[in-house]
Amino acid sequence: VDWNSEEGAIEISAQKTVVAEVENPSSEMTIAEAIEMGAEPDEVELGDMLLIPLPTEELGRIAAQTAKQILVQKVREAIREKVYEEYIDRVGTLMNGSVKRFERGDIIVDLGNNLEAILPKQEQARSETWNQGERIRVVVADVTKEPRGQQIKVSRASAELLKRLFEMEVPEIYDDTVVIKSAVREPGDRAKIAVSSNEKDVDPVGACVGMKGSRVQSIIKELRGEKIDIIEWSDEPSVFAANALSPAKVSQVRITNINNRKMEVIVGEDQLSLAIGKRGQNVRLATRLVGWDIDIVSEEVLKKEITSQMNQLIASGAAVPITALEGVSAAQAEDLKIKGIEDVDALAATSVDDLVDYLDVSLDDAEKILVSAKQIVDARGNAAALEQQSAAPAEETNQASDEAATAKNKETANETISAESPVAAQEILSEETSQTAAAAEETDEEKQEDVEASSEEGTADAETPAGNTRENSTDDGR
Repeated sequence: VDWNSEEGAIEISAQKTVVAEVENPSSEMTIAEAIEMGAEPDEVELGDMLLIPLPTEELGRIAAQTAKQILVQKVREAIREKVYEEYIDRVGTLMNGSVKRFERGDIIVDLGNNLEAILPKQEQARSETWNQGERIRVVVADVTKEPRGQQIKVSRASAELLKRLFEMEVPEIYDDTVVIKSAVREPGDRAKIAVSSNEKDVDPVGACVGMKGSRVQSIIKELRGEKIDIIEWSDEPSVFAANALSPAKVSQVRITNINNRKMEVIVGEDQLSLAIGKRGQNVRLATRLVGWDIDIVSEEVLKKEITSQMNQLIASGAAVPITALEGVSAAQAEDLKIKGIEDVDALAATSVDDLVDYLDVSLDDAEKILVSAKQIVDARGNAAALEQQSAAPAEETNQASDEAATAKNKETANETISAESPVAAQEILSEETSQTAAAAEETDEEKQEDVEASSEEGTADAETPAGNTRENSTDDGR
C-alpha cells in the first residue's frame, strides 16, 4: 500500500512470485501472466517478485475501514514487538519515571517516549503513598507480549530494587570491590542485605554504611523509612546466621540437621526478643537471607534441658557424653574422642595440663570443664549409694506393713462376727481357742525335743515362753 501525496490517492499492489506452475494464485503467477500484466518479456525470469497494481475504485467505506483497522493493528504489534525486544534484557534494572494515573489500586508509571509501565498493588510497599506527577524509581520486574494492557511490569517491593539502589550509592559495589551476596525485604518495614569484600583491606559493611551513615541514609530515604540491616556474609552457615540475626547478640549456633539445613541459635534471655523481632520479623528475614531454618532458644531454656538430660543420665548410670558439658563444643568433643576420651568418666580422670594441650584452651577453662565432669561423676556415685541405702529399709518397711495389715484384718473380722451374733461369736472364739491350744502343744513338743539336747537352764528358758503362750491363748479364748 502506497500513499500518492501528489494525487492524494492510495495505490494498492499485490506482490507475486514468478513460477513455472502456479499453486497459489494469490501469491504466484506464470511468465505469460506477467507479460499480460505489462511486464517486459526480456526482463521477466523465474523467481522474480512483481508488484501487480490492484484497482481501488471498487473498494467502499467498509473495505477502507477494514484496511485501516488492519494497518493500526499491525503498527501496534510492531511497536509491542520492538518494546519487548528492547526491555526483555533490562529485567532487574532501575528506571526513573513519574506517576501518571491510578487504576484500581495499580499505578501507571510514565517511563517517557510514550511508554507506560504498570506498578501492581502487590508490588507496592504498603507504607508508601504516591501523588499524580510525582517522580518514582522502580525496577523492571517483567516484560510480556500481551496484546492488551501495559507490557512492562515494574516493582517497588522487590529485593532487586534494594540491590540496584546500593549499586548506585556505593562505588565499591559498582566496581565489584564489594559484592552483594543476597538481600531480603519485608517492604516498608525492614530489609537485610549480605555483602562481602573481594579485598582484605576493604570493610564491606563500612563501605555500604558510608561516612556517618550517609550512603545508607539516602537509600532509607528513597524507601520511605524502611530499616536496613547490612550483614557481613560468611561461607560458614553458623557465622552467617549469627551475623544475620543482628542487632541481637548470639551466644552459640548449633547445626541440628545439615541435610535439611536446620540450626539452633542460643541467645541470652535479654537478647531473646531482639533475635525474634517484632512478630518474628527478624528471625524470619534471617532465615530467608541465610537459607537455613533457624530456631531461637534462650540460654535458660537450654540449661534446663541439659540439666534434665544430665539428671536422667546420672540416674540411669549410663555414660554421660562429653557434649553434655557446658563449654565443650562438638569440635572439641571430636578432638577428645581422637585422644580416647569419649565420656565424662574418662574426662574426669584427665589432668588439667593434658586437657589444655588437647583442646588448646586456657588453664581456667580447662579447670572449669574438669570440675563439671567431676561433679557429674560424684553425683552419680552419691545417687548409687543412696539407692543401696534405701533398699534395706524398704524391705523392712514392707514386712512391717504386711504384719500390720494382717493384724488389722483379723481385728476387723472379730468385730464383724461379734456384731452379727454373740452366740456365733462365742462358738467361733471357742473353736479358735482350741486351735490355738493345739498349735501351742505342738510347739511345746517341738521345743521339748530341742531342750533335751541343751542344758537345764536352756530348758527352763524354753518352757517359760511356752507357758506364756498357753496362758495367752486361753485368755484369748475367754
